[in-house]
Amino acid sequence: MKFALALVLACCSCASHALPSYDEVRRAHRSSDTLVLDRHGEVLQRLRTDTGVRRGQWLALQDMSPALRNAMVLSEDKRFYEHSGVDWRAASAAAWGNLWNSRTRGASTLSMQLAGLLDDDWQRGPGGRSAAQKIGQTVAAQVLDRRWRKDQILEAYLNLVPFRGELVGVDALSRTLFGKAASGLDEQEAAIAAALVRAPNAGAQRVAQRACSVLQAMQAAGAKADCEALDVFASSALQRKAWDASEGIAPHLARRLLTAGDAPATLSTSVRAGLQRFAVQTLQRQLRELRTRNVQDGAVIVLDNASGEVLAWVGSSGVLSGAAEVDGVTSLRQPGSTLKPFLYAQAIAERRLTAASLLEDAPTAIATAGGLYIPQNYDRQFKGWVSVRTALGASLNVPAVRTLVMVSPDAFAQQLRALGLALKETGDYYGTSLALGSAEVRLLDLANAYRALANGGRASAVAFSPGARPSFTPAINAGAAFIAGDILADANARARSFGTDSLLATRFWTAVKTGTSKDMRDNWALGWSQRYTVGVWVGNATGAPMHDVSGTSGAAPVWVALMQHLHAREPSRAPAPPAGLAGLQVRFAGAAEAARHEWFLPGTQQALIAMDSRAPQVHWTGSGGRSSSQIAALQPARITAPAGGTIVALDPDIPPQRQRLAFSADGADLRWRMDGKEFARGSQAQWLPWPGRHVVQIAGANGQVLDEIRIEVRGAGVRDKAAKGPL
Repeated sequence: MKFALALVLACCSCASHALPSYDEVRRAHRSSDTLVLDRHGEVLQRLRTDTGVRRGQWLALQDMSPALRNAMVLSEDKRFYEHSGVDWRAASAAAWGNLWNSRTRGASTLSMQLAGLLDDDWQRGPGGRSAAQKIGQTVAAQVLDRRWRKDQILEAYLNLVPFRGELVGVDALSRTLFGKAASGLDEQEAAIAAALVRAPNAGAQRVAQRACSVLQAMQAAGAKADCEALDVFASSALQRKAWDASEGIAPHLARRLLTAGDAPATLSTSVRAGLQRFAVQTLQRQLRELRTRNVQDGAVIVLDNASGEVLAWVGSSGVLSGAAEVDGVTSLRQPGSTLKPFLYAQAIAERRLTAASLLEDAPTAIATAGGLYIPQNYDRQFKGWVSVRTALGASLNVPAVRTLVMVSPDAFAQQLRALGLALKETGDYYGTSLALGSAEVRLLDLANAYRALANGGRASAVAFSPGARPSFTPAINAGAAFIAGDILADANARARSFGTDSLLATRFWTAVKTGTSKDMRDNWALGWSQRYTVGVWVGNATGAPMHDVSGTSGAAPVWVALMQHLHAREPSRAPAPPAGLAGLQVRFAGAAEAARHEWFLPGTQQALIAMDSRAPQVHWTGSGGRSSSQIAALQPARITAPAGGTIVALDPDIPPQRQRLAFSADGADLRWRMDGKEFARGSQAQWLPWPGRHVVQIAGANGQVLDEIRIEVRGAGVRDKAAKGPL
């Protein structure tokens, strides 16, 4: 018997001497949350990654309220600061009570309980502790007291002790049940915390009774604790779950970077906390202004041009959104006109066009599955023959479609993929609609493709860690990329559609493009400065259309605010042209556009831009000796454009009040009628489209109807309040 007891003591002694040090325990502590940090160590997001237990950060003893420390010692170990790990007086009282079957407080000290938390061998089982466990725990407690300071023992205990359900440690307890840090716990809250250690799964009434005893012990001599109020407070606290699984300003980025159950305690990122916070606030402020136009959601991405580092990632509008969990940075949406810079850059790179080449912007019917699509422009009329610079800067749709026909949809799709835009279908599947952004892309990929233009046509993946060294691959001709950026930075090129006082004209050098998808479901602004690329999307995560929101009124204000914030104290200068690019003064014959300096790829430069000369007008005679004008006079008047049955789709990227539909007819002294009301005279007419089905007629001077067609207008429109008849 003596040998067996000696063997047990020896084993217990060996096991107790294997207890870890205070520093080892603290280093081994793992919160159930991961802290996502910005590049300077500031917390961006706290995200729960361990679903098995709810454990907070390790707290130093001085970061816990004095009331909590006092309550825990009074409740669990009154002579904590006096004994050396084992309270022999309490142990004797407990043994005597057991002998006479009377209830006692118990003899387990904080040191003994901590030993049980540190070593599973000393933990209490379903049937209680065995004699060997009790002896081992007693020895371990004394070893802890010799090796650790008292404050270290109390600190470790409060960080490791289970409280209720999945809650472990005072940080998780205080934040979940009381909604505050442990440093702010008052006496009532501390008493409840101490009561939960003894009965973690007890009902509210029992917890309140135990807490009342603790609170009474904490009061000054003669003072009485308010146990009735404590009962009500305990019932409320035990039902509260105030600690959210995710908290911070970058939830979508955190979820992208972390996987539950396999995450570090902290994760450093390349994000700037100040910029992230500003981006969130700016997006929310803009969406509040647009709330009456059925806009709930938005997203922002900011990239460092050189490194590809993500400097800000805002996935949604947060509390303003009905689908805040959806990440707008990675959601697939239609990009509208934001694909046009890549299209023109490709055409220039393939030497099909130059920035000075002329394209016709005239009424054109494009066959679609829903009928004929007649693109409109930002102002009230088509421009006729315009240069590529004007076509891209003013975001004209017909020239873009004509350019896509030159390049071919399939080749353009390949170019987009080279820039990192993962299209789901082939170019032939999208057809000519690809020029106007019918494919679905992600804001992250689209912004990174714009970053490739900023880097001279070289593409690389984005980075999430500071100090990234990108691996660039050529994606598009450097000269073509420079020319596309030069056009997007040209306020004069933009003026034909957006005016000279456009919001997009920043005080420092930037290149920017806006876009809106069909039915105003997606709204974009993307562009870059010397150092940064910024992408903004505004819309609805549900796909619901917005009400009269274009790129300049939706996403652009956010883009401009971010650029101004980034360059408040940092200059942005225009990039130098790549080697070999030719600069030349260009004139346009027939005054199509004003003379200007233009950039060309080597071998494509041309000082004079002119249309092919046409044959002079001929006055010929024919049938019966009549002149051509006489023959025309004998022919019946007719409407030549648009064709009967035309479906006009208003361009969602252009405010409806700035679109006009052009009509033309053969005949003299004509009067145009829209739904029976006269609105113009002559062989040409323009009309501000209004949704609905309409009857268009031409009549002679005597009022007789000479010809009529029926058309349909689809999309949002704004009627001129001052107009008395059709516009």
